[in-house]
This record gives sequence, C-alpha cells and structure tokens, in this order.
Amino acid sequence: MATATPSRTAADLAERCARSAAVTEAGSWLRTAEVPDWMAERHASHRFAVRRIPFAALTGWSFAPGTGNLQHDSGRFFTVEGLQVSVGTGPFPHWQQPIIKQPEVGILGILAKEFDGVLHFLMQAKMEPGNRNLLQLSPTVQATRSNYTKVHRGAAVRYLDHFLRPAPGSVVADVLQSEHGSWFFRKSNRNMIVETRDEVPVAEDFCWLTLGQIGRLLRRDNVVNMDARSVLACVPTVGAPGSGAPYGDTDLLSWFTAERSRHTVGAERIPLDAVAGWRRGPDTIERPDGRYFRVVAVAVEAGSREVAGWSQPLIEPCGLGVTAFLTRRVRGVPQVLVHARVEGGFLDTVELGPTVQCVPGNHAALPPGERPPFLDTVLAAGPGRIRYAAVHSEEGGRFLHAESRYLLVEAADDMPEELPPGYRWVTPRLLGALVRHGHYLNVQARSLLSLLTTGAAGLQD
Repeated sequence: MATATPSRTAADLAERCARSAAVTEAGSWLRTAEVPDWMAERHASHRFAVRRIPFAALTGWSFAPGTGNLQHDSGRFFTVEGLQVSVGTGPFPHWQQPIIKQPEVGILGILAKEFDGVLHFLMQAKMEPGNRNLLQLSPTVQATRSNYTKVHRGAAVRYLDHFLRPAPGSVVADVLQSEHGSWFFRKSNRNMIVETRDEVPVAEDFCWLTLGQIGRLLRRDNVVNMDARSVLACVPTVGAPGSGAPYGDTDLLSWFTAERSRHTVGAERIPLDAVAGWRRGPDTIERPDGRYFRVVAVAVEAGSREVAGWSQPLIEPCGLGVTAFLTRRVRGVPQVLVHARVEGGFLDTVELGPTVQCVPGNHAALPPGERPPFLDTVLAAGPGRIRYAAVHSEEGGRFLHAESRYLLVEAADDMPEELPPGYRWVTPRLLGALVRHGHYLNVQARSLLSLLTTGAAGLQD
C-alpha cells in the first residue's frame, strides 16, 4: 500500500513545482546534458523497426463488410471510420473525412517524488511507431484501457497502481483532457500527476528529472512527447489565476461559453466506405489532391514495449504543421492570444487553441482573406520576435510522422487592437487555472502551455 502524502495547499504545491523548474542543469539522477546519451543508449539496447505494409498484410485488422470501417478483430483498441462535419461558416463549412474512434479513456500519468528537497518526475524513454525518431520521453504511464487490461496479452504496465489507486493526498493533478479533435472522435485521456513518498524501483527505461531539466529538453526537437507535454501543462503555477489579467476568470468563462453557444456543429459518424472525396488503395486511404492526411498501415517491432511486435493503421499528415501563440505584455503582464476553435471531433464543439494551428500547405491556394487569421503574421516573424521555436511530434501511437513547429511569437507593436471573432488575449495564469478542468484547452494549446510550466520558455523578460 502506498504511503499517504500529507495534504498540501495549492500554493505549497505551486512553490515546490517552481523550485523544481528552477533546477535546470542537474537533478539528483542525471545531468541534463547526459539525457540525450542515455536515450541513445536505451534506443540501442532494444530492437526497434517500423515499416509500411499494405492493408492486406495487417494482422488482426480488417475492413468490415458493409461499412468498410477498419477495425481490430478483438473489437477493442480503435476503429477508423468516416465523419461528416458541418460548421456552417468559413471557407470549408462542410466536409467528410476518415477519423479514429477510440471510446475508451487512457491514462497519461507522471509520478513525482522529492529528492534532496526538489521534486523530480519519473519519465520513460518510450518507443512509439509514429515518432520520426521512434524514442521520446513520455509519461511514467501512457496506456489505453486495452493496453493496461492486457487485451494484447502482453506484459503488465509498470507503475500503473500509483494511478489506478493513488494514495490519499497524493494527487497533484487529475483531469480528463481531449486529444486531437481533427483526427479523433471525442477521445479523452486522464491526465494525472501523483506524488509518492514510497521507494520506487527505477526500471531501465525510466529516469527521474526535475521540471527544469524537462524544460531544457523541450528546447530540443522531438525529445519530449505529446502526452508528456499534455500532462506537464497541468503543473500548478505560482500566483492567483487572475493576477494582472485585463479581466477576471468569470469574464473569460462567459466569453468562452458565448463562443460555444454561437457555433452549431454537426458531426456524424458515417461508414468509411461512404466518405466522399477520399479513395482507398492497397496501401493508403487518401484524397486525390494529396492534401490533409492519409491513412496507412505499418508493422512494428519494439523490444521495450508490453508487446514486442504488432501491426496497425496510422494517420499520416501531409506536411509540417505550425502551432503558435502570439504573445504580448500589457503593463508588464504577459498575455497569449487564444482562439476558440471548432474541430469536428471535439466533445463540446469548441476548445481554446493556439493563435495559429494548421498545416500551411493546406491553405496555400486560398485568397488572403480566407487564410487562417495571423498565419502570415507568424510565418513572417523575424528572429527578434520569436521567443521559442522547436519541432515536436504529435501522438506517436496513432499518427505517423505528425510534427508541428511550435512557436511563441511576440506580437508587433502595430498589431490592431480589434481582434477577429473567436480570439482573445489571456494571461498564462488564467490558462493554467482552466487546464485543471477538462475540455477547455486543446492538446496543442496544452503543449504550448507546458513550455511555460516547465520553464522551457519565459514571457517575463
């Protein structure tokens, strides 16, 4: 039985996390500069391979008669189905697409423990087939319900009990959060941080790092995976949520509720065979114009996973994304520009996203007035206005080589004060308060927020 952690105030937790974020070069286990070599050693110690295969070579997967939905023989894991969406406005008011339906809720959990008076976080060097470099730092536990109930008949998930049965007073954060609304249909994961006082045996693919060390690693391309970034966004931060805000949290919530109310989104699952404008070949499901994404199949070997080999479908985007917050300071208080985004797969029509979130090539043919607001502003920003830039992978368990260039870009002094509908300046502290509740911030906004909670980027200087 885990040892209970004494109850702590939110302010105490935030102060302890801030101290952890201030320790950037060396924790009690590894120096930050040693982590890339440690990850390379973990990569070399296992057999990893991912190769594309035709759909006919998938093991345990098939296209269902009558619908064409791509599904697993067990009836678990996920299915690739069709989705018909109507939003009523914008350059694309109606469309159809393939989408992943995965109704079960997974666990994304990071275990925290104090060493030498500093909070450390147990990170895993985890292989995911969709990552371009395969191995990235992930949460302590990153598992779907099918995984941790061993539908695949594989090994048990390490450290799972800390999250299925957390000790009283040990939970730092626990919230249901959405996944990519453009590629998943109403998918949520439980994002958790749990602190322990127990002795924790450290398995060979795991290491303890401070928040500050993780922040330094977030400055590198493709080191910290999406699931870890999502959980790290939930880290408590110092200061009252409304401190320095141009309006209070009630005003922001009222604006957000109005945004949800003004959008009428129709999202209806349809058979994959009925999706218009897409074609299925032996190796891909894709659009004839090559835009947006395609569905492909891969065979995987992974010596460090619960199952050593399998095959599965993946979604492969057609191009590098751009995910950015415009930032500014008003009377010394940092703010970021959020967008109340509509995505067909969201549970509740709208979530707060980055200022810009798109693959620019998908909009290249549109006239300027129909391109995503602020996209050209972000793309044209000079080095002096870019406060942070790195390429990060999206969910490597379901998406193949899905990467975005994540940016924090300082707004120009002459940026108009009047904003397009659906945009609002918000302080990071208010976002930090919202992210501790489900379905307010989308996964891309949470990734950007994690840069601030870990100290990977700062908006104060």
